[in-house]
Amino acid sequence: MTAAIVLSAAEMNEADRLAVKGGVASLALMERAGASVAELARRGWEKRPVAVLCGPGNNGGDGFVAARHLAEAGWPVRVGLLGAQSALKGDAKIMAERYKGYIEPLSESVLEGAGLIVDALFGTGLARPLEGEARSIVEAANAHPAQILAVDIPSGINADTGAVMGAAIRAARTATFFLKKPGHLLFPGRGLSGVIDIFDIGIPPAVVETIRPQTFENQPEIWGHAFRRPGSTAHKYTRGHAAILSGGRLKTGAARLAARGALRIGAGLVTVLTPPDAAAENAAHLTAIMLREAADARAVGAILADRRFTSALIGPGAGVGEATAEKALAILNSGAGAVLDADAITSFSYDPARLFGALRAIDVLTPHEGEFTRLFSDLKVESIGKLEAARQAAARSGAVIVFKGPDTVVAAPDGRATINRNAPADLATAGSGDVLAGFIAGLRAQGTPAFEAAGIAVWLHGACGQAAGPGLIAEDLPEAVPEVFRTMLEPPPGSRERQGA
Repeated sequence: MTAAIVLSAAEMNEADRLAVKGGVASLALMERAGASVAELARRGWEKRPVAVLCGPGNNGGDGFVAARHLAEAGWPVRVGLLGAQSALKGDAKIMAERYKGYIEPLSESVLEGAGLIVDALFGTGLARPLEGEARSIVEAANAHPAQILAVDIPSGINADTGAVMGAAIRAARTATFFLKKPGHLLFPGRGLSGVIDIFDIGIPPAVVETIRPQTFENQPEIWGHAFRRPGSTAHKYTRGHAAILSGGRLKTGAARLAARGALRIGAGLVTVLTPPDAAAENAAHLTAIMLREAADARAVGAILADRRFTSALIGPGAGVGEATAEKALAILNSGAGAVLDADAITSFSYDPARLFGALRAIDVLTPHEGEFTRLFSDLKVESIGKLEAARQAAARSGAVIVFKGPDTVVAAPDGRATINRNAPADLATAGSGDVLAGFIAGLRAQGTPAFEAAGIAVWLHGACGQAAGPGLIAEDLPEAVPEVFRTMLEPPPGSRERQGA
């Protein structure tokens, strides 16, 4: 089992059920969860007064266990319960009885003098917005100077979407169990979870084989098998040929950024297809990247009839309109894997079905939120969440969707999806997305499957942003690729370096 697996709330409930069915006592799961929270508190903070806020369900049960372990370790503990203790049921009731301290009704007074707050109000099962007393205590906890340690997920965060449900705890750290949930990775939940620690509480890893989850945190162990390194006999013609379509005069920079990205990421050849009026402008800036004139969709199609072109990107600086749509369709009618970005996506917003009818499973769309909304206007991200919206968009379009943002989601038509978390805020700069599209096109040119190419490109984009650091501009991203590669790749088998020569 890989830690990159991400479980929905329903899948986590199923993991618990399968563990109990397999002979693990549910009370033992709760004991280990609460003990893990107490362990994290002792590891992360010096001994201090702690307020444990317990809800009426199993999350509250975890809180009672944590309170017991902290009290036994000599921490001053106050426990507040939302609701009546007599209303507790099942394991939570038993754990409340095992806690020998006073359990007081939950109010802001529980927070008085606290040096740490443990949020055990609501976990992954929260299904409706917080209101009334629950909302008031969450807001009071957030206003308190003490840091908050959340149990499982900050109370008020939708575990499947990351959305804030009325109000939500702002945690410094979160102790979660078995595997992460989407709400830990998707904003705003990710920004409210703080540092996330995952604890093994005794759920057998084999339950994952039964659940068969399809959501993953985007990281090398997910796509490393598909990452292609050139073999000892490789040459430029075996590493693929990417075509990057340029915009017209004075709108050529975005395509050149993408082309540079495609070349840096490993495509053996990259050619910019330029309108004649922009040929001189592009020629003045290109060296290793080749240049060919293509006035219209017919010319694009004629060039791509050469099957040595293995990928093609359109969108950066292309302009919105019928001419761009026709060029995109020419790419989709060729043998090259298509990457549609920016203006190429918006050019179909008036007739999405026209695009969907031409897309193939080998193609990739890279919309940011505005472009996504224009193309999939009925998929309400604020209601169903970014992850589900991307999945539905991929299934509808038949192509891989890269739904960009600080928590970029990559979704395939077969339901697989990754959520990215390594992108620094410094990537919020003009041209950054053009480089990302070029990375994808460069990987597709080399034969990397569309879903894996998108995941690799998104992760490398974030890693290059980290390597370039604060003050980066889009031009820095392709130049950071060699440094990132050096840190993640070993010398190829049979090289002098591996032999120690």
